[in-house]
Amino acid sequence: MLVGLYQIELFIPDSGSLKSKRFVLKSLKDKIRAKFNVSVAEVEDNELWQRAVLGVAMVSNERKFIDQVMTQIFNLVEQDDNVEITNQQLEVF
Repeated sequence: MLVGLYQIELFIPDSGSLKSKRFVLKSLKDKIRAKFNVSVAEVEDNELWQRAVLGVAMVSNERKFIDQVMTQIFNLVEQDDNVEITNQQLEVF
């Protein structure tokens, strides 16, 4: 059994409040959950208006599958016009 943990640091340029930040993140998290059946949550920078860190977790029996899914998640986030990816990190245990 392998566990994939993916951390995505985001910049949300149009966010002027925590409420608008939460709206953007909720939409993004819902898309990720619905399309990929993974766990996703905001894990850092909760009180900052324009920054967020999302954590994505999944379990699989193949490293290749984890890599493929996380790459697809990266592409989905990258296509969202409301956020910019500033950093990312994938760990597999």
